[in-house]
Amino acid sequence: MTGTEYGVATTRSPEVAVIGGGIVGLSTAYALREQGVSVRLYEAGLPGTGQSAGESRIFRHAHDDPRLVAFARESRGIWDEWAEHFDVELVSSDGVLAIGDSALARLRVLNQVGGVEAHEIDAAEVAQRMPLLAGYSGPAVLDESGGAIRTRAAITALTGTLSDAVTTGEVISIDPRADGTVEVRSVTDRAVYSKVVVCAGRETARLARSVGLSLPVRLAAHVRLTFDVKAAAPARVACLQDSSGVFGEVGVYATPLPGNSNYSVGLSDTVGVRDDGAFIDPAAIRSLDERAREYVTRALPGLHPEPRDFLHCWVTDLPWSEDGVAVWEAGSVFFVAGHNLFKQAPALGRALAGAATGGGLRAELTPEARLGEAQS
Repeated sequence: MTGTEYGVATTRSPEVAVIGGGIVGLSTAYALREQGVSVRLYEAGLPGTGQSAGESRIFRHAHDDPRLVAFARESRGIWDEWAEHFDVELVSSDGVLAIGDSALARLRVLNQVGGVEAHEIDAAEVAQRMPLLAGYSGPAVLDESGGAIRTRAAITALTGTLSDAVTTGEVISIDPRADGTVEVRSVTDRAVYSKVVVCAGRETARLARSVGLSLPVRLAAHVRLTFDVKAAAPARVACLQDSSGVFGEVGVYATPLPGNSNYSVGLSDTVGVRDDGAFIDPAAIRSLDERAREYVTRALPGLHPEPRDFLHCWVTDLPWSEDGVAVWEAGSVFFVAGHNLFKQAPALGRALAGAATGGGLRAELTPEARLGEAQS
């Protein structure tokens, strides 16, 4: 049935609405489809062009919280399932190199959890696994089953499967009703659902306020630069996490793009924003850019020092950890918030689909669990 109310179409609703077409929203909608549940996915723009934008992300198992390590291990298995199903590489096989003392601390957590191929390596293997890196002889750990997520391939595969479920339009309001259903109004329609899952990045906190929830989400901006490899593309090149300080920075991550002829580099530092969404200091975003370039000059002599591409994106993180993730529940609506979620998206999507279909929210995903927080 289709009608109109004040010029807005009213449509027959699928069972569940997913708001947000980034990797978490796509993963959730796909998991619902796997369960045979009818779903509609709302995305204001093109799927995968918000906080999920870019050509590459790191898949790593290493975290400070053993629960998040276990969650990442679960997610890695699903990435492999998807790669086989879609017949496309979704995570590279070249591993993740972490350097610095914190890499050893996280290796201890990995060993505590088990089931992850990770070990210390010496300077010779560092040079072999990461030929773009300047000489380094400090603490180094290789996550063998980590690698570069092929983000465009993942977004394309999921979007193609879900194309008939995607509605282009910004969601204006969410209204839980007395009968337990939820009314969703977008710029183009009004519909009612049994459950709603909100994974809309920077818009999640706004939509949560409409149902009386105040999420402790910090909004910030981030810069990632892509550089050309100087010589021929190496046959193997690992992702990099540098917390060593040896090259002048203590929070750097870097990933190869498909083909290994380009390498993307970013700092963990971000630029916070005011409540009105404006940058606190416009020069700060340029400073991140400059620091990343300087780092490349010192640490990655295998790259041309001038970037070829820039990616600017929003960051939404939680106060207890830069890797923190939580799901808030308000009646029939679930709100997902966190940072560094691309690698966790397959397992997170299945968990959200399970909660939306009556299976209950996994205990570690509740806000009280503070998933991602270092365990003492």
